[in-house]
Amino acid sequence: MNERSEPFDRWHKSYPKPERGETPCRCGTKRRPLYPSSDHTRGLQWQARYTDIAGTPRRVSFASWQECRDYLDGVGAAARSEVPKEFSASSLSVEFYARELIERRRTRGKKTRTTNNYAAHLNNYILPFAGHRIAGTLRRRDSTAFIDFLLTQPRLRSMYTVVQIFKTWRILMHYMLDEDVLLPPNIVTRIELPEVTPRVRVALSPLQVAAVATAMRQVAPRYEIMIWLGACAGLRQGEACGLKGSHVDWSRGRITVQEQRQRGRAVTLKTKASFATLPVDDFLLFQLQQHRAQFTEPDTVSQEAERRRLARGFTEPLAEDLLVTNRVGRPVLYSDFHDKWRKACRLARLPEGTRFHDLKHFYTSTLGACGHHDPKTVQALSRHAEFSETWDTYAHPPLAVENATVTAFTLAFGHKSKTEPIPAQRRPALHERR
Repeated sequence: MNERSEPFDRWHKSYPKPERGETPCRCGTKRRPLYPSSDHTRGLQWQARYTDIAGTPRRVSFASWQECRDYLDGVGAAARSEVPKEFSASSLSVEFYARELIERRRTRGKKTRTTNNYAAHLNNYILPFAGHRIAGTLRRRDSTAFIDFLLTQPRLRSMYTVVQIFKTWRILMHYMLDEDVLLPPNIVTRIELPEVTPRVRVALSPLQVAAVATAMRQVAPRYEIMIWLGACAGLRQGEACGLKGSHVDWSRGRITVQEQRQRGRAVTLKTKASFATLPVDDFLLFQLQQHRAQFTEPDTVSQEAERRRLARGFTEPLAEDLLVTNRVGRPVLYSDFHDKWRKACRLARLPEGTRFHDLKHFYTSTLGACGHHDPKTVQALSRHAEFSETWDTYAHPPLAVENATVTAFTLAFGHKSKTEPIPAQRRPALHERR
């Protein structure tokens, strides 16, 4: 605590200037005159002025000098004998708060994939940079130095990844502030981040979707249906992996999206808007029926392969009623599907960087361009919470307007036909102007 040695007198000036004509009041004596201040006789005379451990100025007024003196002595003794909470929180390491952040997210049931991403950023980059530091010693320059540290890492080839890791750093700083760590309030504000090249969105055509589905039929026939689920129902990859036979209403042409698969396990969907029962096209129902008739059981293996399986301790997969499984009947893993997806994209000659999520873009763009659904219906079918996400992020204008016919300017300027020119107005002669 930063404290004054003596109580402050509000009523009288500490540095009077009698040479300028100031006159003393009756409160003093001839040997020690007192000169009135602007607060003379207003409120309590004596004031305890000090700054607490958090850096906040404090002012407490008292009627007598002795009361003010006793209060200052008590505050000083308490600051010297007790370790305040703010100091205790600031004395712990950055690694302690990083571990606590991840543990608290897992205890509260936060999204597993997001928590795992945070943990990877912390373990691979943030803790090697500042894990040994005392939390209270971090300053704004450390945030700038962290960006420079990330730019020197050979594994980080994308500026987008650098920005994502810095977002995890910012979350950790905010978490420590919430835990009463004494950090500068602007520790992560106005930090200059590297420029990120916008990701190129691939606008797929129906022919390209059919081509990649045909290619997947050659690479991994079991995974072809996932392409149709993404293109004709707007399902994300995890949602397609988690779709069950009981989620399909064959008579009404509906599918219910209520879970997704990550690393083979059932987890909650991405957003609240993702939970929905969607009407689907007869074309998709036909593809689902064809898939279910062909891939109801795991692939058969030879007796020798079966013997090797048993020797390795192979166990039969659980009966989970999943529509899409791998060749042994287990849930599809992201790594396995991505390998097959890249091969199918190369075989179909799709643009470099085409993602499975581009099929969801195709779904929304096709719904918006067909002319049968109003924009809010397209938003509901796409399962987006905000309309701007539907139109700005997922609807590709080149495909949405390629079949449109613009006639507004013909009507505005009175143009009757494409071959009939608008008659030019004759410029009046000089004598006509007069």
